[in-house]
Amino acid sequence: MSDYIITYCKKKFYPLEPVIEDIMIEDIAHSLSMLCRANGHYDSFYSVGAHCINCYEEAVARRESARIKMACLLHDAAEAYISDVTRPVKKNISNYADIEEKLLNMIYEKFLGSPLNEYEEKVVKMIDDAMLYYEFYEFTAIKLEDDLPYVCATPDFYRGTMKQVEKEYLDIFNNIDLREETEVKETIKWIR
Repeated sequence: MSDYIITYCKKKFYPLEPVIEDIMIEDIAHSLSMLCRANGHYDSFYSVGAHCINCYEEAVARRESARIKMACLLHDAAEAYISDVTRPVKKNISNYADIEEKLLNMIYEKFLGSPLNEYEEKVVKMIDDAMLYYEFYEFTAIKLEDDLPYVCATPDFYRGTMKQVEKEYLDIFNNIDLREETEVKETIKWIR
């Protein structure tokens, strides 16, 4: 039994002892485009990659910083290496959150230069939760809350094939300019 997985890019990746040089955006884009949200319980396939693109587009519509845009694209990137666990189970598996956080911070370190600060984490989580509510309603017709959260962008839940989502994810990643000067603004008002 091995302590590593073989990635799409043919890397030996050790999820419990990750090495930053082994993290590849191509592995992330490919894997997330093939992983289904909600453990496959939606009425049609909707990938984690498509969800991340919708989060990125919401950050763009809100005129967030390039760091937050990139963080929205990458916020589920650890799932490319450790898969996903539903929220009710995740909070009851000892060490899972620590493993996920360590890996995600390493991904942010590689692609953003540092982990997210508290404000960035709150904004990304708020956007992630808003997309969750809309996608859940889209695919199940069930509202998780009485009122759907406010969003600026119109989420696209039917982005095409897995290959199309993978390509779009990589195109977005390659076109985010982290040197972009963004007016510092307080969007904390969006956070409930």
